Amino acid sequence: MSLQKSSQAPDFSMPTEHGGDTSLSDYAGKYLVLYFYPRDNTPGCTIEAKDFSALRSEFEQNNCAILGVSRDSVKKHENFIAKQDLTISLGADLEGLVTEAYGVWVEKKLYGKTYMGIERASFLIGPDGKIVEIWRKVRVKNHAQNVLDTLKSL
Repeated sequence: MSLQKSSQAPDFSMPTEHGGDTSLSDYAGKYLVLYFYPRDNTPGCTIEAKDFSALRSEFEQNNCAILGVSRDSVKKHENFIAKQDLTISLGADLEGLVTEAYGVWVEKKLYGKTYMGIERASFLIGPDGKIVEIWRKVRVKNHAQNVLDTLKSL
């Protein structure tokens, strides 16, 4: 079953660069942008993370946290954050449980080869834990601003 707007967001628990795990309940009472991206330090993923970082204070002014998720390790996340001066938090979905729960672990094609990978997607989760909006097959350009505009319109 694929996730829909107004359905309950799947719970999750995964380590972040802060040490220790984060879970959906940590964001109760506020909005959460849970965005999925393929890999740290790749061009599109870097732009997306920098765009969300640049808008972080505006998201926070609207009672919203941001959590990026990939299957990279916490160490890779720490290096990515330091290298790119990111201000957002990154979750390490090492076992793929979160990407599977959100339906973003999908079959992809590149140069005629088929493989499994993370679909670039974002979920805006409300203070009640329900999904407010879903963006699939995200194009990086202006995406963070589009998510912020949606949040402000609520």
